[in-house]
Amino acid sequence: MDASKEPKSIVKPPMSFGKKKWTKIDKKVAFTFFFLHFLCLFAPFQINWSALSISFTLYIITGLFGITISYHRNLSHKSFKIPKWLEYLFAYCAVHAFQGDPINWVSTHRYHHQFVDTEKDPHSPIKGFWSSHIIWLLYTGDGSLSEMLGTNRKWDNACDLENQTFYRFIHKTYFLHPIALALILYGIGGFPYFIWGMCVRSVIFLHGTFMVNSVCHIWGKQPWKTNDLSRNNWWISLLVFGEGWHNNHHAFEYSARLGIEWWQYDPGWYVIRFLEAIGVATHVKLPSQTHMQKLAED
Repeated sequence: MDASKEPKSIVKPPMSFGKKKWTKIDKKVAFTFFFLHFLCLFAPFQINWSALSISFTLYIITGLFGITISYHRNLSHKSFKIPKWLEYLFAYCAVHAFQGDPINWVSTHRYHHQFVDTEKDPHSPIKGFWSSHIIWLLYTGDGSLSEMLGTNRKWDNACDLENQTFYRFIHKTYFLHPIALALILYGIGGFPYFIWGMCVRSVIFLHGTFMVNSVCHIWGKQPWKTNDLSRNNWWISLLVFGEGWHNNHHAFEYSARLGIEWWQYDPGWYVIRFLEAIGVATHVKLPSQTHMQKLAED
């Protein structure tokens, strides 16, 4: 085998908290995440069927229609096209998943594909499991995303979003939107709605998404020769609506369908296929047989 095509391996230890300098932004992000997790401790004492229903409904709205269909497949990879009003609606659903604004999320994800499993990958496991899972997000200063991509980083790989007024507005006002949702939930159902509809729901889906970055680059099957660490992991697909078929995704990143085999559970694709069937989604991209055969044989 050509040495340049040999699979990468994890060779570096996890990033250490103690050796890094925390900036003001780092501290704010870390406090927000830790406080969100802390509030989840109250969940067992605030449980009721109504709160669980709100949490489950928002999990689907923000996770499936938001992060999976909008941020990932539509905005990051342009796997299909939908009318602008629906594009903006789905993107706004993702805003409430508490994973950042569209410009930030899309830019980071495109850098991940551009520099996958290298020093410039924003969340590569070559720096350790916890680095790829969450530590990468907490460090915006020394040795982190901003340093790897330039401390004066601009969203030069997300200009298609930055040129649109809607996405610039969300970028500038991002935190106001989850706060507004939290106040609405509290106003409707009190503390149980806030804890389950905002905190528990966000934390579960955050870690589900983080596991695509960490677990799916360490454990699982690799049916396609992608020359990176991406793996397919079925149980993560159960948490994040088909995103666990990560080796499939890295092999055919333009594809709207991540669960390529009929038995690979992929709710994101089911929704896109439905939108295509009723004439709402167009230009839906799928991997060609030639491309699949090439990556299977390389």
